[in-house]
Amino acid sequence: MYRGRQMVSVCSPHQTNVLGQLWLSSTGILYFWALCFAPVMLHPQCLDFKPPYRPLRELEFCVMYKEFGCCDYPKDQELMTKYYRIMDNFDYYGYANCAGFVLELLCQECSPYAAHLFDAEDPSTPVRTIPGLCPDYCSQFWKKCSPTIPLLSDDPHIAKVKEDQTHLCQYLELDDVDYCYPHLLSNQKLTQNLGRVQSDSDGCLQLCLEEVANGLRNPLAMVHANDGTHRFFVAEQVGLVWTYLPDRSKLERPFLNITQAVLTSSWEGDERGFLGLTFHPKFKYNKKLYVYYSVEVGFDERIRISEFHVSANDMNVVDHASERVILEIDEPASNHNGGQLLFADDGYLYIFTGDGGMAGDPFGKYGNAQNKSALLGKVLRIDVDDNERGPLYRIPPDNPFIRDRGARPEVYAYGVRNMWRCSVDRGDPRTKEGKGRIFCGDVGQNKFEEIDIIEKGRNYGWRAKEGFSCYDKKLCANSSLEDVLPIYAYPHRMGKSVTGGYVYRGCEYPNLNGIYMFGDFMSGRLMSLREDTNTGQWKYNEICMGTGLTCAFPGLINNYHQYVISFAEDEAGELYFMSTGIPSATSPSGVVYKVVDPSRRAPPRQCHYDPLPVRVKSNLIKFDPQESESLSKTV
Repeated sequence: MYRGRQMVSVCSPHQTNVLGQLWLSSTGILYFWALCFAPVMLHPQCLDFKPPYRPLRELEFCVMYKEFGCCDYPKDQELMTKYYRIMDNFDYYGYANCAGFVLELLCQECSPYAAHLFDAEDPSTPVRTIPGLCPDYCSQFWKKCSPTIPLLSDDPHIAKVKEDQTHLCQYLELDDVDYCYPHLLSNQKLTQNLGRVQSDSDGCLQLCLEEVANGLRNPLAMVHANDGTHRFFVAEQVGLVWTYLPDRSKLERPFLNITQAVLTSSWEGDERGFLGLTFHPKFKYNKKLYVYYSVEVGFDERIRISEFHVSANDMNVVDHASERVILEIDEPASNHNGGQLLFADDGYLYIFTGDGGMAGDPFGKYGNAQNKSALLGKVLRIDVDDNERGPLYRIPPDNPFIRDRGARPEVYAYGVRNMWRCSVDRGDPRTKEGKGRIFCGDVGQNKFEEIDIIEKGRNYGWRAKEGFSCYDKKLCANSSLEDVLPIYAYPHRMGKSVTGGYVYRGCEYPNLNGIYMFGDFMSGRLMSLREDTNTGQWKYNEICMGTGLTCAFPGLINNYHQYVISFAEDEAGELYFMSTGIPSATSPSGVVYKVVDPSRRAPPRQCHYDPLPVRVKSNLIKFDPQESESLSKTV
């Protein structure tokens, strides 16, 4: 997973002045491919340790960075005020000689390379007050404009040596000579694609992570209530759900505790347990949520879908007495339990069941998945609105097999093996393209793992097919199957248990928009797909953790535990995943990670939101990060 080099870009002084002409892509990606070429293991970062961005409002002072840099309009105005305050101390001659120097030095705070120029990446040294200067430039600056030095910097050491050109320029010189100003602007060692998602020669995208929560026992779901509070709820396989506030503090009292009812064990790889959780789209008003878990009834194992209400006395606790069992399905084996619940854009509840377990779906003539009279191996769709009186759920009138006497009316799609983690695409933030699509990862038998987009009434092929290949040759030869091929499938040399993910539609990392990110539980591989809207094909890119300086910033890490259990998005649409070091329902080694793109971010305040207040009656446990940059991932 640690393959390749960082790809960044810097151009000559003339090219820098025409940055505004280079913003060519409708996706907001800056293309410098014609300008610079040689790769190097380095990476640009702003002085505040975040990637550069395109300002919401055009800069008026540091115009060389008006299209792509690290200053927003208020910071630009602050630098301009400082500039005039300095230059007011000089006559016409001083102004003519020094105005250009002062402007250039002040505006390096807006440079995508500010962290390098000001030596901010080294926590053992103070941030420089004057950017690191190349010796020849420093010499010119000192000879023409040394009186400006005390006005530019309050560094006591600079005050001592400002009269001595040699000592001053030695002090202002950087250890990393590649980044001294202004030579970095024309340094051909610094390469192309500034502002694009970084990738190595094999196309492996270089991303970083933030640790969000830890100490969890097989965290297999993280959901939000879409109620404006920006809380997130993390479910453990044992049957506990925890509430986390926007500041990442955890409530000491669990949101839900049904550990006594949930069937699971401490065996590594046990697929039974608390498997799914979703909130009603109108949760803010009706306080309903739905859970999917394994139970034992007599000698039978079942999957149970239940409805709960939140307590009237505490918005962070479920009323456990409110449980109503919506649906129970017998499980003939202990594996392939499915486990996904979600509400799609149509407002209906979707339930994703496994095929019943064992190898090759051996139940009946064609298996459960191809049998539309069975609820296993299916995508089910039901209506749970207005169910306080009358039936617990109704059948949506446009369900595809509602008039088929040989089918269960709940069936929405069939031919699935064991879909593990599905999600609804929010759609492009601007065009809404892709909105409402349901993506799923379907775990394979012994050769292929696949990603599907779920459509009404379609057959996804199992057990006739596994991925693109035949599994049951007799069934596979049946042309009447009319099964849907996956959008992507990968062989078991890459991983042996797919974990479905999400299409990124968040605000903070514009370059990731439209990327479907998913993983593999066994190999720990993180992967991505991006659709070519012209051909409808999906392009694959592996995701690697950034190397070198890419993730060497406060709060960022470049490692994670191997067993990738689940993906999630928060209320704002930012992307997360959960993994663990020991895949046991009783091992507290599970961690929640936020995905970070270190190449480009949205401008400050563009992604701002004000969470609604949360009335807390429980004690709070402050978040204490445990991971570090130095740990190595075991994938």
